Amino acid sequence: MTVAFCTTAKGRLPHVEKTLPANLADNPDAKFILLDYNSPDNLLDHLKANHQKDIDSGQLVVYSFTAPGPFRMAHAKNLAHRLAILEGADVLCNLDADNFTGTGFADYITEQFQTEDVFLWAKMIQYGPDKLTRGITGRIVVSAQAFINAGGYSEKYNIWSPDDKDFNLRLKRIGYVPQEVDKKYLKGIHHSDKMRFREYPHAEAATYELEQAILQEQADIMNMNNITVVNMGRFGMGTVYKNFDFTKPIVLGPVPTRIFGIGMHKTGTSSLHAALTALGFDSAHWKSGAWAKAIWQEMKQYGRSRTLEKHYAVSDLPITNLYRQLDQSYPGSKFILTTRNEDKWLDSVEKHWSYEHNKYRAEWDIYPASNMLHTDLYGRRTFDSEVFLARFRKHNSDVKDYFKSRPNDLLVMDLDDGAGWWDLCCFLDKPCPLTPYPRIFVTK
Repeated sequence: MTVAFCTTAKGRLPHVEKTLPANLADNPDAKFILLDYNSPDNLLDHLKANHQKDIDSGQLVVYSFTAPGPFRMAHAKNLAHRLAILEGADVLCNLDADNFTGTGFADYITEQFQTEDVFLWAKMIQYGPDKLTRGITGRIVVSAQAFINAGGYSEKYNIWSPDDKDFNLRLKRIGYVPQEVDKKYLKGIHHSDKMRFREYPHAEAATYELEQAILQEQADIMNMNNITVVNMGRFGMGTVYKNFDFTKPIVLGPVPTRIFGIGMHKTGTSSLHAALTALGFDSAHWKSGAWAKAIWQEMKQYGRSRTLEKHYAVSDLPITNLYRQLDQSYPGSKFILTTRNEDKWLDSVEKHWSYEHNKYRAEWDIYPASNMLHTDLYGRRTFDSEVFLARFRKHNSDVKDYFKSRPNDLLVMDLDDGAGWWDLCCFLDKPCPLTPYPRIFVTK
């Protein structure tokens, strides 16, 4: 497990001079991503003079964002976190430039992340003998997948603001379990608000209102009407340069908000799920009838689904039935229509409806989720070759027609026509694996 500390800096050289050497020494096995956000001081000169050894070893990676303009808090954090993922990080820790990690904080993080469902946050202690330095509450640690699933920090927060509180609440809504960071790792350099607000002095008076809005959101945390996923794929975007090499720009563009497999069942959706998993995506595929029913009901009632949002790629029923609504609720997503030879598909579906060939068929009569979704898809619960084939053709035609003016958002994969890694990886901008494309549950 690779832990990466993500630090952004603009005009924070006095802090970096103190915290960076200590943090590097205290976490020798972790990666440090330091984003110079067009800093007006001599930050880069200082890093070249004092940390070239750390850069050469790969422990420290310095990126530079040179676009003019004020410091945008959430954008800077998102950019640094995406760059950490680019460097191969599995777990991301936001580390403000004025924060000390303490000895072994990366090891502590690794111990806490024995399950994928957690994230770490810093609880502020304002009074008493254990009082903490103001400024440590930005310490949030998430898996790379949780960061992408939530859409990162909301970039509506352009100023010094409660972006960390908002991120914390959204992670909870999706279903990640918060754990408090041990206070022994929460140390920082005390400084006044003058430094915090010098990039945007006009915003200081508005901070109280922002805080109150977040508190209201916290009171309604279980309300499904609250936002969970933000930015819709357009976060942490921009051009950066790595380790002082300004001849090789690195451009970070949009990422898909979600990836949806919207082919009819028995069109290789299990194979697609296996392929997406192999590419490193957090993929889900018909986990249970209760799981599918929850997605269906949440989408119908709220227009979004916390059950779905826990994963980045989702395929099979009920996703097939919901592609139009998913496109409206999660703009910026990618859609994959798997299809196959009609006769082979019909034969496979007939077997799927057979008590003799499908060992799970009897469960449909006990747990009605499957029958409910089949009725929505086909207009009936029982198999009928003419009806099913007509619906198969109509679904494929409707999907293609819906996306006809947006070819970059839809991939059609005909598995009987040889579609595989090349098509999928070009569509998702991923390198092709050397292993064969998965073929799961092939009908014999």
